[in-house]
Amino acid sequence: MERDVFNKRLKDLRLEVGLTQTELAKRIGATQRQVSFWESGQIEPNIFWLIKLADFFDVQIDYLVGRI
Repeated sequence: MERDVFNKRLKDLRLEVGLTQTELAKRIGATQRQVSFWESGQIEPNIFWLIKLADFFDVQIDYLVGRI
């Protein structure tokens, strides 16, 4: 996964829909800390979370991870 692309795209998508990290976390069943770590590049989400994020934002996983 292209880490810098994922971090930026996740944050951009979140801001586009006007959510805080806490609000996004609640909507997908994660914690605010997880979202913060994903956006800062401290950790990468596993496939479970990639699917949740892609479904929530109605994008392809390939888009999230910088493949398209």
